[in-house]
Formats: sequence, C-alpha cells, structure tokens
Amino acid sequence: MLKKLQLKDKYNHSQEVIIEYLKNGLKEGKQFFKSKYIARDLGMSPKEVGTNMKILSDACEDLRIEKWSYSKSTTWRVEAAA
Repeated sequence: MLKKLQLKDKYNHSQEVIIEYLKNGLKEGKQFFKSKYIARDLGMSPKEVGTNMKILSDACEDLRIEKWSYSKSTTWRVEAAA
C-alpha cells in the first residue's frame, strides 16, 4: 500500500501505467521495448510514451531506462535498478 502511495505522489497516471507495463515485461524476460508497441498495448500515442519514457529515464529509481536505438520507433533498454 505504501509503495502505491509513493508512486502516485511521484508520477502522473501515464507514467505509473508505463512503469507497471515495463516491470511486467521484465518479469517475462523482456529487456527491449519499442515506444509504438507500448503505446498500442496501453492505448497511448507513441509521442506520449516517448515523452514519459524520457522523463522516467531520468526520474525512475526502480528501473534503469536507456534510449537504445531508433528504427521506425524508439527502442528502450530497460533493466531493474540494482
């Protein structure tokens, strides 16, 4: 419960949803995520995802998010923070 309150205090709704999506992907063994697929799965625009991923790459302490490449959509490399 406390962790959910902390997430809500620190991130907006879109960022909370993206963080949960990324954490679930990591549990499934994924490491690379394309903005367009995150957007499709979460009902957001790729631009909204990209903007929030950039913010999260600087602010999210639970995940290490790195812009990896661009080929028709930005690819992000994500790992759990140590």
